[in-house]
Amino acid sequence: MMQDTRALQVAVVGTGYVGLGTAIMLAYLGHHVVGLDVDENKVAMLRRGQLPIYEPHLDQLMLDSGDRLRWTTSYAEAIPDADVIFICVGTPPLPSGQPNLSYVADAAQSIAGHLNGKLQVVVNKSTVPIGTGDWVARMLEEHAPDYHEGRYLVVSNPEFLREGTAMHDSLYPDRIVLGSDSPVGIAQLVRLYEPLLDQSFEAPGYVPRPAGYTRPELVTTSLSSAEMIKYAANAFLALKISFANEIAGLCEWVDADIAEVTRGIGHDQRIGPRFLEAGAGWGGSCFGKDTSALISIGREYGYDMPILAAAVEINRRQRQLVITKLQQHLHRLKGKRVAVLGMAFKPNTDDLRDSPAHDCIARLGELGVQVVAHDPIAMPRAREEWRHLRYHEAASAEAALHGADAAIIMTEWNEYRQLDWAGALRRMRNPLVIDTRRVITAALPVGTVEQIGKRAPGVLVHEASA
Repeated sequence: MMQDTRALQVAVVGTGYVGLGTAIMLAYLGHHVVGLDVDENKVAMLRRGQLPIYEPHLDQLMLDSGDRLRWTTSYAEAIPDADVIFICVGTPPLPSGQPNLSYVADAAQSIAGHLNGKLQVVVNKSTVPIGTGDWVARMLEEHAPDYHEGRYLVVSNPEFLREGTAMHDSLYPDRIVLGSDSPVGIAQLVRLYEPLLDQSFEAPGYVPRPAGYTRPELVTTSLSSAEMIKYAANAFLALKISFANEIAGLCEWVDADIAEVTRGIGHDQRIGPRFLEAGAGWGGSCFGKDTSALISIGREYGYDMPILAAAVEINRRQRQLVITKLQQHLHRLKGKRVAVLGMAFKPNTDDLRDSPAHDCIARLGELGVQVVAHDPIAMPRAREEWRHLRYHEAASAEAALHGADAAIIMTEWNEYRQLDWAGALRRMRNPLVIDTRRVITAALPVGTVEQIGKRAPGVLVHEASA
């Protein structure tokens, strides 16, 4: 922990995935943090020590933050004493593809009304369009009751966390990006992140410091460049995934294996191995929203972005490809029972936003399929957020597979990797698995396992029992 003389008073507005991780991490580092949300039920949960989301080790880090962390619904309680104020509210996409900034506007205006005249830095942590930092600065100027020029500073500090490994990414980041036109604002954020920049904090045993890790890069730049860095990073990662999926389609025609191809090109240091996994396409709250936002921003200036548009189209095609593969094997889907394993958009999270499994279940329902779904973590959240879909829950992966005409693996949970697949396939009515995430790695004595980017094998011995 840092010495208390270096501790800052911090307010974090918004307790979603980004806000919770930011608040808990900063409190663990020794700062005094107030997390603020207008949702009274969510704040009540947090005050009881309960998290409204699932993220590995986040609950442990919150417990270790002790009394340096508290929660409120009151701007009057959180803002006046804060040295640094983070805006971590949602920016969901509008039908046009542009992000909805109404939550950012509400937060900025509410913050402005409670600033107290001392030096206070307002940090845009939410993913926002280029120019939003200037827009927030104008709102502070217009709505602060006693505006002081040079006292209320705006800094862009985009987050680069991966859900499922957010605590590791928070404590041991690749880089910290700070964008502002104010050197004073940058200096205050450097002070805030000093324990991370120096790696002077005691690493928790449940999220150990990686071997060979030294310190993150500090990138200081302008407001607009920092905002563009966030969009460009996510867009490039989405491009890598869509590229791998496009090559995977050709691999199936020429009898190549996409896993071997990406392993071969990934050793090229100019390319790297990460985000080259072919499958059912990307999902989550970032890639789709951010690529659409960049395309929309370009459209405002009459600037086409055909590469990004192609990445979005390939991702849409991958979701239909899963259904096409199923139809190629079963031909008629109406009345069939299909197990869908995995509902969250990736493992180690319960986040269902833009999950490929959602589109898969929805399309299967339209085709008259009886869907039985399972996820180790995300089923309780799906009961609330996927009420519009028709499916039955299974208590386990084995229960979902029993008597099924086919199975689709949509999320690469370790639970599915460790499953006795040979035994499970024998209990299916028809032992067919569309494995979109390369979960099954060993040859099986029964059934057919088809994977993305690999020529479909011939049907093996059919020994399934009803």
